[in-house]
Amino acid sequence: MQKAPMTVEGEIALREELHHLIKEVRPTIIEAIATAREHGDLKENAEYHAAREQQSFTEGRIQDIEGKLSNIQVIDINKIPHGDRVVFGTTVTIINLDLDKTVTYKIVGDDEADVKACKISYQSPIARALMGKEISEVVVVKAPSGDVEYEIDNVEFI
Repeated sequence: MQKAPMTVEGEIALREELHHLIKEVRPTIIEAIATAREHGDLKENAEYHAAREQQSFTEGRIQDIEGKLSNIQVIDINKIPHGDRVVFGTTVTIINLDLDKTVTYKIVGDDEADVKACKISYQSPIARALMGKEISEVVVVKAPSGDVEYEIDNVEFI
């Protein structure tokens, strides 16, 4: 199985979430289940069933994170020779040539992607079009509304 690329920040965020779930959330749920059990009849005990459902969700998320962490390749952008070429982890400023609008994206792994935070997956159409290209090159991105031309304005290793 091929390792999924992830930035250092993405790995840190996953590890922090995992730590939080294991050290804080899990014990709280176990305590809630124990308290609900004390109330007697488990068949009609809503608190018990809610705590068990939360426990199931939390354990699933813990397994999901552990699985992801076991299958990632962390790419530290600071250890890559800097240049004008777009690579995984770079922050790219592009200009939509039709609208003359500038936007900046950081190219990250699938689990880190968050368009609102201007982080796009390396597998997204825009990122795939940009990868390997250099400053001032024009790329064409196939969009549902038609082809969109972007010029690479800047590439940052931050």
